[in-house]
Amino acid sequence: MKLSPLFSSGVACGFPSPADDHKEAALSLDEHLITNPPATFMARANGDSMQGIGIFDRDVLIVDRSLTPVHGDVVVVALDGQLTCKILDKRLGRLMPASDRYQPIPIWEGQELIVEGVVKASIRYHRGG
Repeated sequence: MKLSPLFSSGVACGFPSPADDHKEAALSLDEHLITNPPATFMARANGDSMQGIGIFDRDVLIVDRSLTPVHGDVVVVALDGQLTCKILDKRLGRLMPASDRYQPIPIWEGQELIVEGVVKASIRYHRGG
């Protein structure tokens, strides 16, 4: 596990603020993003159906199998053997995209639905990756 410096103030994404040389602590991305290592896997997003919630093509998804999925969670599921990442709509029994360009996917009785895990976070590369 590699520790990286974490600055005590945020980085302005609007109007620049004066530089802050004060480091708050060291931050391990493993500890920050992965709370249950044996139950966690990563997968690369493929496509644009989840862009409305900030998941873009080629982003890395951090998926935790130990979490019980609840209504509104972003999940990775196998639906009839096909993997997909969508928003779980437990109330209406469907998988929701985060783009108006795609239709909800109804979950019919008799279909095989395996929730592989809950997406806890995603990592987007801004240069390469």
